[in-house]
Amino acid sequence: MGLDLELQDIHVLVTGASGGIGLETVKLFLEQGAKVTAHYNSNSTSLHSLESQFSSKQLFAAQAELSSESAVESVFASAQAHFGLPVQILVVNHGIWPPQDTPIWEMELEQWKRTIDVNLTASFLVTKHFLRCLTKADVKDEEKQKANIVFVGSTAGRFGEKGHSDYAASKSALMYGLTLTLKNEIVKIAPQGRVNCVAPGWVRTPLAEDALRDPDVVYRALATTPLKKIATTYDTAMQVVLLSSAKVSGHVTGQIVNVAGGMEGRLLNKPDDI
Repeated sequence: MGLDLELQDIHVLVTGASGGIGLETVKLFLEQGAKVTAHYNSNSTSLHSLESQFSSKQLFAAQAELSSESAVESVFASAQAHFGLPVQILVVNHGIWPPQDTPIWEMELEQWKRTIDVNLTASFLVTKHFLRCLTKADVKDEEKQKANIVFVGSTAGRFGEKGHSDYAASKSALMYGLTLTLKNEIVKIAPQGRVNCVAPGWVRTPLAEDALRDPDVVYRALATTPLKKIATTYDTAMQVVLLSSAKVSGHVTGQIVNVAGGMEGRLLNKPDDI
């Protein structure tokens, strides 16, 4: 990327960094010269190629179960100890999407709790401790100037998603409840701090490949999408990085950027259904 976004030596934490969007986001930040803490839940294999390209002075991989508050605290402490400065940009990208279509009247409470716990409660915890770290007396004012949170939402949070009410509810909470509230709270700690959200639709990731082999899934994904394209991980990751840059997005906060090819909504019925 030729454009200098002035992210050199800024400390960025990306959650869910071993997945498709997260991995691409880490790569783009590294190419901009940022110092990146790449969080993963259990498998860091996909990060190995980046670890071979970038030194430990620029990339630090950190494992944690983010629904554990003590684990979240440990991630922020180890990240700050590794780079010698606090996390300044937080990208909340982790999440799960139960693959089975389950109407709410058939959904087990355990599934609901698990999805909310991972997608929403863990996001609360990482956001809480990101901001708490910035309140500490040893954090310099210039380190707070780049303070920024970017949530990764979903078109499911905007339009809903039949059979996935747990996922849709968790993403709506990030996109509207947290983004719009925290933009007003972060400035109490960092006067130039910003909070935004990127909301992708279907993205071609390793986890989505099986579903996208089904022509009916692709049809439903693109039927109301003018650009008629399944997004790449780069499409979403680039918007995350642009929103993170105070140089190009310094007066942008509280916004939800839809990266979904102009999607108008859900296709509920085919001609034969009417």
